Amino acid sequence: MLHRMFALIATLLCLFALAFAWLLWATRVPPQVPVTVTGDAVLSRLHGEGVLLHGRVTGAEDAPLVVVLHGGPGGDHRSLLALEGLSDTRRVLFYDQRGAGLSERVAEDRLRVADHLADLDTLIAAHGGGSVVLIGHSWGAMLATAYLGHRPDAISRAVLIEPGFLDAEGLAAFETRRAALSRSPRVIWAGLLAGFRARAVTGDAEAARDSIVQTVVHAFANHPANPYHCPGQAYDAPAWRFGSHASDSFWRDPTPALDAMTLGLSYAGPVLILAGGCNDWTGAPLQARHAAMFPDARMEVIESAGHDTVWDQPEATLAVIKSFLAAPPGPGAGDR
Repeated sequence: MLHRMFALIATLLCLFALAFAWLLWATRVPPQVPVTVTGDAVLSRLHGEGVLLHGRVTGAEDAPLVVVLHGGPGGDHRSLLALEGLSDTRRVLFYDQRGAGLSERVAEDRLRVADHLADLDTLIAAHGGGSVVLIGHSWGAMLATAYLGHRPDAISRAVLIEPGFLDAEGLAAFETRRAALSRSPRVIWAGLLAGFRARAVTGDAEAARDSIVQTVVHAFANHPANPYHCPGQAYDAPAWRFGSHASDSFWRDPTPALDAMTLGLSYAGPVLILAGGCNDWTGAPLQARHAAMFPDARMEVIESAGHDTVWDQPEATLAVIKSFLAAPPGPGAGDR
């Protein structure tokens, strides 16, 4: 009996050693983590409020300004570059938010919603003048809503692409589903592999952690139960680099952002809300609810698109946005 027990223990130890060896072999090549603007002088850059941002501006200097806000918090603007198609009549400003993408990394006490709003103040003052339009995707749509409450007179119109939530009730519903997907075996396994793979990552102090979280976020978005992508398709929206601390700072306490968004819901100007036709989570049902929160908002569905409508269906998304920007303001609202 004792002999059998020792044999079983030896077998289990061998299997564990083999599994560990396989794990080391399978993750032997570390990911290549891009450097940020503070480490690469060639990267295009803009100046926020005391922070260096990866970004650029396209279009004529005297054209009305459009500011594009990416998702996350922690993502980047790579999947939104098709919006450069607006530069035939607009000046389009893309940037990675502070602590995210390829922008400068800062301490978490400089990643508050107030800091993001200050960056927008600085960017608009430097590159705007006259009518300014905000286009935000996901978290970027939530940040755009907060800015509508912060500087309502500075913004003529807003396009909100699938904001995840705009009030406390929406946050609770979003968190329930997000937590379930995040704790799924598929996502946990992706995080485990990413942790092993990141052990040899070189670069700045946040490179390894950013690579792990980026892998986990992609596994979350690409989960079969997550309608961020259309059925039978993979979630393939590209990204340069994720900002893990930017994400952590928001999720540790979303209350300040929620308070800022509440102020934005009273914005009286025209608002266009876009929903992906494949998405039953942050898609049409939720976005119809969001549209009803604003005095002058309407919703459009982009068919055959998931959460990232600009990436999934760039031509259709551009056409709807261009039509909205060209239309006269609705009753009771005026372009400023």
